[in-house]
Amino acid sequence: MKKRYSSFERFCFKHRDKGIPNLMLYISLGCALVYLMTQFTQNTLLYELLVFNRTKILQGQIWRLISYPLTFYNSNILLMTVALFCYYSLGRAMENLWGTLKFNLFYLCGIVLMDIWCMIFGGQADVSYLNLSLFLSYATLYPQSQFLLFFIIPVRAWIFALLDLALVVYGLLVYPFPYNFFSVISLANYFLFFGPDVLNVIPVSWRANARRLFRKKAVRKSDRPKVVPFPSAGSYEATVARPEAPYTHKCTVCGRTDATNPELEFRYCSRCKGYYCYCEDHISNHAHIE
Repeated sequence: MKKRYSSFERFCFKHRDKGIPNLMLYISLGCALVYLMTQFTQNTLLYELLVFNRTKILQGQIWRLISYPLTFYNSNILLMTVALFCYYSLGRAMENLWGTLKFNLFYLCGIVLMDIWCMIFGGQADVSYLNLSLFLSYATLYPQSQFLLFFIIPVRAWIFALLDLALVVYGLLVYPFPYNFFSVISLANYFLFFGPDVLNVIPVSWRANARRLFRKKAVRKSDRPKVVPFPSAGSYEATVARPEAPYTHKCTVCGRTDATNPELEFRYCSRCKGYYCYCEDHISNHAHIE
């Protein structure tokens, strides 16, 4: 599976300029056009012609399978404008990073997965959930970027992402089947394209604390670090218990010091439990002490 994902990444990088450039610009302009025509003419004909409708799709109006992203609607024109600009900006940033082809495939994959679910189980394909996958993707790529809540309060992208995921879980538990799975299906493209990288929305300090909390301690003798004796230094225990002076740094493995070998560089290992020094030959080649 990992090889297939790597092959897919290489393919997207090789053909990164293929596809529809500025896809979110066209989608945002299309949404604005449908919205304005519906608002000013007080006629929902265009909206009803593009919205997802399972019955009419089965009757032959198959364009509805891909046209419903243009039916994003909000009764407040200010919020509608801010939302469309936000979706365009997020999509543009992702396209610049990923390339045109991968971003097109990402958005198209979300549309197709929602179409399949709604055609099998019924219901209304909601473009809001599809745009949510767009925001979560941006938050995963740029977790430390800031958004202004109420245009005043700066909030990190990963905070909004975790709140959105919490709302998805809440809807999964509260709403009846199959409507509770709409948000999950619309986010399937997000999990499919990011895989383990979805953990990027969780702060690094949180992940580090979780690893330390669930890390298993070595309790058996066979689990203890292997002691490698060296003629000039003895074992780890002998080196630590009976240090020789004068010197500032001494390698825990070979016993060389900055006094006997001033040409060497010495470093301290962050993975060993304690204050253990190693020379440049053993800093990357030693059994970690826990």
